[in-house]
Amino acid sequence: MNLTDYIAERRTSRQILLMTHVIVGYPSVEANWRMLEIMAAADVDLVELQMPFSDPVADGPTFVRANQHALEKGLPVQVYLDLMKRSTSSFSFPHIWMGYYNTVYQMGHERFCQSLRESGGVGHILPDLPFEEYGDLFELSRRDELSPVMLMTPTNTDERLHAIGERASGFVYVVARKGVTGKKTELQQDLFGFLERCRRATNLPLALGFGLRNGQDLKDLHGVTEVAIVGSALLEAWEQGGESAYRDLVEELSEHRGS
Repeated sequence: MNLTDYIAERRTSRQILLMTHVIVGYPSVEANWRMLEIMAAADVDLVELQMPFSDPVADGPTFVRANQHALEKGLPVQVYLDLMKRSTSSFSFPHIWMGYYNTVYQMGHERFCQSLRESGGVGHILPDLPFEEYGDLFELSRRDELSPVMLMTPTNTDERLHAIGERASGFVYVVARKGVTGKKTELQQDLFGFLERCRRATNLPLALGFGLRNGQDLKDLHGVTEVAIVGSALLEAWEQGGESAYRDLVEELSEHRGS
């Protein structure tokens, strides 16, 4: 799947797309399946499935705790891949691996790309791997029709943003602020200025993440970015109110994508 074309086609009928996030194994694989079913019922546009890791440096407290819980229960990579394959066979939204490089290193680049492709994944996000260290992961990803999704952060210089943009594929993940996931992001002029810097650095769609929490956040981003990413707020909704609260938030987010 060409993610760039997919995003363009989906945006012919909505102002902004919604990408949601699942930490596989938390609170359980069975609960993950219900989350995915709710996402599919709401016609979510893209989903990133996170492979748990012991030191998730880009994640805030909610996700760190969830990663630890999933690992303590035991979550082999094959269980992750099995869930992705089951999901890609059942639901039409693109599935993207999100995880930390140590897992990829342990698997080996070739096996990682091949396994991801065979499981139906269309791309990967590796927040702790600088593009200079991808090596043959770029070539192997192209071979297996996977998009290496790069991150642009507020600390990047304009020169580095352009270098990242040249190597990215599918879309670019724009980190809304310094720090980790979870904390509420204020949609203010500094953020919009950073998005303009990113826009000048790439022709790919921009997906904004870190701290988006509700439908109003998505509405405020109409005409500003192509994709909104929501993760921590959804997991907190499940923890605080169970399946019904989770469904309510997914539906609220979906309803604010605009037409």
